Amino acid sequence: MVQYRFRRPTLWACAIAVAGLAAAPSARADPPVHVTIALLPNGTGVDQVGRVPGMSPGILSAGLGTVPPDQTYLDITQGNRIFNSLYDRELPLVNTLGFRVPRWREVLDRAESAPADIVPGLLRSMLQSSYRARGRATMAAAKDLVLPALLAADREGTVLRVRSDCAIRSCPVAVAVANAQTSQLARSVRALRGDDLLIALERPPPPEDHQLTIGIAGRGFDGNLTSDSTRMGGYVLSTDIAPTILERLGVGVPSEMTGEPIRAEGSPDAADVASLEDRLSGIGDRRAPVIGISLLVWLALAGLVAAATRGRLGRLAVQLLTLSCVYLPSVLLLTAGLEPSESVERLIVMLGAPLLAAVTLLALRGYRALAVACGVTTLAYAVDVIAGSPLTSLSLMGPNPGQGVRFFGIGNELEATLTPLILVGTGAAITALRPDLPPRRCAAVFLAVAMVLALVFAAGRFGADVGAAIVFPAGAAAAVAALGAGGRTVLLVLALPLAALAALAVIDLLFGGDAHLTRSVLDAGGLDSVADVAERRLRLSARSFGRAAGSPFLPLVVLILAVAIWKRELILGWFDEAPALRAGFLGAAAATLVGTLANDSGALLLEVGTAYLLLISGYAWAQGPRELALGSDPRPSNEQRATSDG
Repeated sequence: MVQYRFRRPTLWACAIAVAGLAAAPSARADPPVHVTIALLPNGTGVDQVGRVPGMSPGILSAGLGTVPPDQTYLDITQGNRIFNSLYDRELPLVNTLGFRVPRWREVLDRAESAPADIVPGLLRSMLQSSYRARGRATMAAAKDLVLPALLAADREGTVLRVRSDCAIRSCPVAVAVANAQTSQLARSVRALRGDDLLIALERPPPPEDHQLTIGIAGRGFDGNLTSDSTRMGGYVLSTDIAPTILERLGVGVPSEMTGEPIRAEGSPDAADVASLEDRLSGIGDRRAPVIGISLLVWLALAGLVAAATRGRLGRLAVQLLTLSCVYLPSVLLLTAGLEPSESVERLIVMLGAPLLAAVTLLALRGYRALAVACGVTTLAYAVDVIAGSPLTSLSLMGPNPGQGVRFFGIGNELEATLTPLILVGTGAAITALRPDLPPRRCAAVFLAVAMVLALVFAAGRFGADVGAAIVFPAGAAAAVAALGAGGRTVLLVLALPLAALAALAVIDLLFGGDAHLTRSVLDAGGLDSVADVAERRLRLSARSFGRAAGSPFLPLVVLILAVAIWKRELILGWFDEAPALRAGFLGAAAATLVGTLANDSGALLLEVGTAYLLLISGYAWAQGPRELALGSDPRPSNEQRATSDG
């Protein structure tokens, strides 16, 4: 009996020992992952972070437009953001001194008013729900932090605190937020173990139209920072930080977070990131002196030429003005690649677009010239977005990344520009090449062009502008209706926008394009949520008119539209000899109206679209008698007078 009693506990002890030895190496090889958010002094440059061995440099968009520091911190916890003007109130004072954020209920009420799924404190709450069973603290802020302690707040507004030096050395929490100096970063990088992550972030706010410096060190980070939110090497968003942390800690990213995990690509190059920041910060400031001044100069020259020649060259001047404006976006794509100074870019644009217009008119004339100009500009951007090039986003006609609006694909500015160029260009090509093409075949051409380009400019992997999948087909449907192609054909084409949206959804699901349609509609979670998304879009469109009410352009556009409606028969009469072009013109007008109602920047689409429609109608007017279009003397000769008198 004694021997039996001795063996039984011995066997149990051996089994426990073997199990412990088997588990010990795994425990040593897989320590708990620790993430540190090290807040650097405001004014820290990307070159300073780039000099730290093992640190991947980048710049970070602090918000949509100009936002205060507390909004940037809240956006990080939310993993989502919108323009401050879309909230129903200002952000309350939320200086955090202890373990709870003051006036947190007001912060939540403000977030609920937003036309988006905004959840302050979502980052820490996600960690809490995942770590509750692990018996480990989730996220804490150093005791000396005040406003940045918002980063560690949960959905209840509570904040866990740790020692001020805890995050830089070792800390018993999964994520720690603390102050740091750039001189400490190298030591902190060397202290990383396993899958630990160090996120070094410059304190907000950045200078106007600039970005914050960010650097990340840890396994897998050996290059310049980027994410699927920007698809731009060296650039990430404030909303990307939370998904990055959750992914590193093995926690699922909730649907309310629109950011994407940050990664590193290529080799670390702080100089390249600094150059990118210079370009982005200058986009907003350059638009007026480069685009605006060029347009004013071209308009003034056209008027002077018409006045100096007593109208003899007026039609030619209008053609040159129109083609110059059509070529303008393609020239801006070129300057985005050249990265010239502001004065040089203005010179290239001011001279380059009219030169292209003149060469085109000399070589082709008439509607062939218009078709080629529209085709060159449209195809240039189509090829650029398909190739995944950043030039579209870096062009002055593209979105304004410095304001945090869009970072890849096309933005509202280009959607408003390409809409009339695609439809009018299609009509001009049919008129120039096959003026006798039957209406049904014309309809097929409009249908094919609109569908192909809608998928190019709307698919998440390319243009990523869902509005294109609605606006382009809607314009094609209106063009087909204007052609009188038959009732069945019109009904078929009216379903085109729905078909384009369905095709876009399939493409994004198959290829992971992650377009806005996929996020906002397919992941909405029911018809009620889809209706909510549609209601938000209408609210945003209405607010865009409120923001534009103080601009002189919107009243001018309204006046032009009123005159155009009044004189519609006269204007459409200029297209009598070009029915396909007239159909494209009417399709562009309808598409501009649809885009104005369905887009969150409706006022912008109305202004840009109306301007191009005005130019196109002027081009049609200029295609009067051939001798007038070429600039010959419109006055009858003596022989003509004699013939007329006889």
